[in-house]
Amino acid sequence: MSQYFHIHPENPQPRLLKQAAAIVRNGGVIAYPTDSAYALGCHLGDKDALQRIIRLRQLDEKHHFTLMCRDLSEIATYAKVDNATYRLLKAHTPGAYTFILAASGEVPKRLMHPKRKTIGLRVPEHAICQGLLAELNEPLLTTTLQLPGATEPLYDPEEIHESLGKQLELVINGGFGAMVSTTMVDLSDPDGVKVLRVGAGDTSPFD
Repeated sequence: MSQYFHIHPENPQPRLLKQAAAIVRNGGVIAYPTDSAYALGCHLGDKDALQRIIRLRQLDEKHHFTLMCRDLSEIATYAKVDNATYRLLKAHTPGAYTFILAASGEVPKRLMHPKRKTIGLRVPEHAICQGLLAELNEPLLTTTLQLPGATEPLYDPEEIHESLGKQLELVINGGFGAMVSTTMVDLSDPDGVKVLRVGAGDTSPFD
């Protein structure tokens, strides 16, 4: 059974964040709250943990994985960002957006979209996420915690622990999550900005 941490959503306990980061570094798959829905996360360099998430969510090769980043400078390490894109990202981060960008050489090929060589990136506005990322000192590979066949993400941490506890190393209870994913915006298309998924983030700036 997975460990179960109650972490305060606004003032996260440093001791528990350190333990959570250690679990990720040691190959664990975790469920954690974000500024939109609950998410699954693992170390970006861990192939086995990635495969476990793929099996759990029954994802295909077209799925866009996301790197949860602390800030814009970290995004610029893992994606190719020109001046116009940087200004747009600066205006909408942190927040409940996932941006699709051309991946840099720092991104493992297995995480890129196989044909487009893109990666999802986002900067969350959530104290638990930011605290965990600070402890890791690198992005967290992540995807929305939405199970196969479900129409919306899981939002109750107790239910997540009950139903997935045997398949995860850690569930972080940071309160109820939103029942909606991030808004996904493609910034890699030469034909212009495209909203691929309407979610928690306001889409009007991209219309």
